[in-house]
Amino acid sequence: MVDAKFGVRRLAAVYDLFEGGRGDLEHYVAMVGEFSARRVLDVGCGTGELACLLAGAGVGVVGVDPAEASLEVARGKEFAERVQWIHGDATTLPGLQVDLAVMTGNVAQVFLTDEDWAATLSGVHEALVPDGRFVFETRDPARRVWEEWRDWSRESTYQEVPVAAGGTVATWGEVLAVELPFVTFRGTYVFSSDDAVFTSDSTLRFRERAELEESLVSAGFVVDDVREAPDRPGMEFVFVARKTSRP
Repeated sequence: MVDAKFGVRRLAAVYDLFEGGRGDLEHYVAMVGEFSARRVLDVGCGTGELACLLAGAGVGVVGVDPAEASLEVARGKEFAERVQWIHGDATTLPGLQVDLAVMTGNVAQVFLTDEDWAATLSGVHEALVPDGRFVFETRDPARRVWEEWRDWSRESTYQEVPVAAGGTVATWGEVLAVELPFVTFRGTYVFSSDDAVFTSDSTLRFRERAELEESLVSAGFVVDDVREAPDRPGMEFVFVARKTSRP
């Protein structure tokens, strides 16, 4: 099930307005150079910010996402014509051979069951060339970020921005449930042009480092490094895994 903020066309169209400059993508761009990757798979590419950024730099990019509404936004961006867009997920990829696969943002945490996570790892593994790398980020459960999210309210999270078509869209967030390792929260969106109100519920799974390492090894990867996200020091695990033959 795709979250409404990605799958509802009206919400997908304004998603980027609330995401700022996406400085979090800079270290992924740097790793493309670090690993001399010429072809990159962006799993859960969303509205295509990273995919188009890399394509503009001359990198071959495949962007895959289960939300068609988000892909429609992505296809309208500069350099989008250089990207191979796929409506689907890592388990439905055509035959690919990429040097690097990435998952940015919350993508790695939306796979709530062990079966879905294992199937995703298998799909990524299949798409990589021998010794190709898989890089993704996930929040460190030890930081217990959900305790900060519990204080969310309309007053503390309210944002309002203008929309190109006219009027504004306002949004705020609230936590609905903390049932570890799962945390569920809701975003509310109000369009001033017609007073339309939308809600989007999301659930993230917080996996421990050892759990993630074990799952990667089981899927045929070796973990070369676990880094921090430079823009959020101490908050995230950034896994750098390398494809090996399956055990």
